[in-house]
Amino acid sequence: MRFDPALAAQEAFYQAETELGSDWDTAIELEGTFSSNAGSTAREAYEGLLALAQRHPNAHSFQAFCVYITWQQVTEETIARHFETGMKLCEAYLVSPEAKEPRHIEQIAELHESFRAGLGLEEEDDIQVEFRRDTPKAATDGVPREKCRPSVVSSSFDPALHE
Repeated sequence: MRFDPALAAQEAFYQAETELGSDWDTAIELEGTFSSNAGSTAREAYEGLLALAQRHPNAHSFQAFCVYITWQQVTEETIARHFETGMKLCEAYLVSPEAKEPRHIEQIAELHESFRAGLGLEEEDDIQVEFRRDTPKAATDGVPREKCRPSVVSSSFDPALHE
């Protein structure tokens, strides 16, 4: 990655103060718990932060913060659910770039690719495309399997000679 998601999370969090209004104190409490704990305590605080984000869909900096901390969750507990959550958060953030900081858009687009890659959904790179293009196709490509004849082993084949 070309940036540090933890530092980006810190920056986005403090930018979110005006976006959250009266929920800012709750966000500070949850973020403090999330940042200073591990395991189930941190997970509960993380879930609380995501719930707060759902209540503030136009809090763009806070939405970005949630994407960044989801990457922290992935590094703490590498499970598919965190990758899926991260991918969904990224997609929701990137769907409308209006009124969002270009830096956050760029960083979240990069994280989106990382979440996708973690789920095995990465796009083929140039080498993979070239390999697929240059790899000879099987003789049956395009022919229905039921129309292909099975290969016949010659009667002179002696399995004992090939052990």
